Amino acid sequence: MIADLRELDRRTGGLKGADRVCWTDGWTSAREFLRELLGDLPVQVRTDAAANLFAEFPGRQTDEVVLVGSHLDSVPGGGWLDGALGVMAAVEVLRSAAERGTPQRTVTLVDWADEEGARFGRSLFGSSAFAGTLDPDSVRSLVDADGVSLPDALADHGVEVDRMGSAGGGSRERLQAYLELHIEQGPVLEAQELACGAVLGTMGVERHRVSFEGKAAHAGSTPMDRRRDAGVAAARAMVGLQEIGERSGGVCTAGRLDLEPGVVTIVPGQAVLVVDQRHLEAQALASMLDAARALWEGTASKEGCTVEAERIWGIEPVPFHHGLVGAAGRACAQVAGSAHELPSGALHDASELARITPTAMVFAASAGGVSHAPDEDTPEEDLTAAIIAFGLLVRQVIDDGVPG
Repeated sequence: MIADLRELDRRTGGLKGADRVCWTDGWTSAREFLRELLGDLPVQVRTDAAANLFAEFPGRQTDEVVLVGSHLDSVPGGGWLDGALGVMAAVEVLRSAAERGTPQRTVTLVDWADEEGARFGRSLFGSSAFAGTLDPDSVRSLVDADGVSLPDALADHGVEVDRMGSAGGGSRERLQAYLELHIEQGPVLEAQELACGAVLGTMGVERHRVSFEGKAAHAGSTPMDRRRDAGVAAARAMVGLQEIGERSGGVCTAGRLDLEPGVVTIVPGQAVLVVDQRHLEAQALASMLDAARALWEGTASKEGCTVEAERIWGIEPVPFHHGLVGAAGRACAQVAGSAHELPSGALHDASELARITPTAMVFAASAGGVSHAPDEDTPEEDLTAAIIAFGLLVRQVIDDGVPG
């Protein structure tokens, strides 16, 4: 399996990182390689109305499906493991099932289309269409950096926007579980010297654009006590947001700050701060947002400014299935000696699947916590441990069903 990952990287990667942005030639090449691997297996391959690719190996119980997979698409200049690890693990699951004979339950590989949203900005595209949460009207007007519309790009790959709602078809009713292997994309497992861990769920997100209005003034002739500095108000909020994240057990990030007029000799009259808050618990996330609102209103008042906040986007926390998380932890412990459980601050296709079926993920440690970059990596011994642990989890679910 690791050799397959390296071959995929050879075909669609290089020194500048992975080149598998969805709806591009690099992604098509990755899919062609996947089809080559599946051609050696006794599976039925198909794509649905959202370009998700499935490979089904029928079991004794054809009406009970264990779905395994992830996504081959990447961000521009991404890493060799993000997403691809889970798809190649699913190939290995099919190989193992074929070697063992007819499985108890049907096992199906999936490669979700456009998890990253790198070209058109809409993440979890294929998995949300499958789960029934994607509104075609919400994506119809999207365009890429070159002005190409999403419907036109999809049409080049045989996808019609108005038919995406049928992506799940009748297959949703057969699902027993969805299981995904992924790199952590963070530093927690490596810091604890663990090769792999079980994922509790994906954090909820609150994202807001916060606009401070002060008064532009001459930087030299305006005394400090006479200023209405929007930049200082925003900066004080940035520091306070970090403190909110630290005391809440979640994360707060002010990833963008724009100052107007943006001249070193002028006190900023306007400042726009983009804030991202995440937590695994819905109530805690709501409390973090309340604290943030009080914070930026307070810093604005202190500097003699006004402030307005606009919600850009949000998603509720998505906990994974308790029994499957426990089984994933036990599989990791059997291989790596520890049953560590951790939340995912990043979203995954599993976030959408958890809405409709019992879901769990296994994380492999990320070297340096780096992802979405050419130097993304995991030591081979850690990859091996995570792959084996994931295999143990999948085999248990195929043989015995979803644990309570």
